[in-house]
Amino acid sequence: MYDLFSLCNDDIARMSDHATVETMTVAQKAICRAQAIQVRAIARLGRIRGHTRWVVDEVALELSVSRQAAAGLVDVAETLTTRLPRLLAAMENGEIDLRTASKVCDVTAALSDEQAREVDEKIAGRVAGKDPEKVRRTARDAVCAIDPDGYAQRARQRRKDRRVELVHADEGMASLWAYLPAEIASAIYAKVDDIARKLKTKDEDRTLDQLRADVLADLALGKHEGLPGVLAQVYVHVPIDAALGITNTGCELEGHGPIPGEIARQIMADPNSVWRKITCDPASGAVLDVGRTRYKPPAALDEFIRVRDRTCRAPGCRRPAQRSDIDHHHDYHRGKKGHTAKDNLNCLCRRHHRMKDATGWGFNLDGETGQLTVTTPTGRQHRTQPETILKPTVKKPNKSTKDNPHDDTQKPPF
Repeated sequence: MYDLFSLCNDDIARMSDHATVETMTVAQKAICRAQAIQVRAIARLGRIRGHTRWVVDEVALELSVSRQAAAGLVDVAETLTTRLPRLLAAMENGEIDLRTASKVCDVTAALSDEQAREVDEKIAGRVAGKDPEKVRRTARDAVCAIDPDGYAQRARQRRKDRRVELVHADEGMASLWAYLPAEIASAIYAKVDDIARKLKTKDEDRTLDQLRADVLADLALGKHEGLPGVLAQVYVHVPIDAALGITNTGCELEGHGPIPGEIARQIMADPNSVWRKITCDPASGAVLDVGRTRYKPPAALDEFIRVRDRTCRAPGCRRPAQRSDIDHHHDYHRGKKGHTAKDNLNCLCRRHHRMKDATGWGFNLDGETGQLTVTTPTGRQHRTQPETILKPTVKKPNKSTKDNPHDDTQKPPF
């Protein structure tokens, strides 16, 4: 490989798409390694200066950043060098950048040093090739497993912090910001989104974003006459032992993540809640089969696919399945291959649904395992599998994706 830092504009201008992608990824690894060096240098400066408060000011001056940004760098540097050394090693290996590492620092901030190191060990080897949000979720799941009581206590405390804020902006605009329990916020968004989508007819020139904003304003101001009636749905996955109060772990709010069993049972006890039984394979944790033969998936199959996939299946996309398209992997008109059944259906958000048919892109769904392989125009492959709802009782290695640095396969929850 050529010397990255000797490249000039003319060198890059002559590159093929393969060489361009390779240069892009090599540069990213170099950035990660450089950031790791900077982290160690900042931590060392802190120790030399005796961790006085003036270290932040010195870092701010030398790096030409705000004092707030410098304070964040100093905190992250101290955390990575003392509490999360394996994560720092991943930066030095070019696997993750500082932004991604900072998310893990945030998630583990409430833990003791010993617990943080346990999280560090548990997620080691599971961060390479994953986007920042996926790494954060991996770390969060580890936190829930290592400190379930603390997580539940913090969740109860957070609910007391709920509030609404008005933030004025320029040119006659403002932001209305609400900090709410996750299930309430999810239900509000689901209702607003569903109404907006029903209003988005061919004669409607407003975008979905504009419609959602207008619908929320109309609902909040009581101007809801003429709006389509919609029952908002959110999905809460609750193992039977947690539902019975035997344990307080394993519960998850779709699109948000783990929630304490106590809160899940409160949601279940709400008279407006609707229960649905989802049968899972106890060995793999996967949602079991439902089959139909019509083009448009019937309600049961449609719901099954969304519950099984949970999010858009494209690597790195976290758009909830409830707001994605149900895609026939093989076109419906292609005879037996295009049948409407779970082994030929998966969830793709509208953007990735369109990208599937773009020149140079390849999508391959393994009907038996549910693994989706996305091939980029340069031939690089990224893979995902539906994230399990229940923790599998038997872990089976996936030989087809072993040691693949671009593998985005969802690991089972802790």
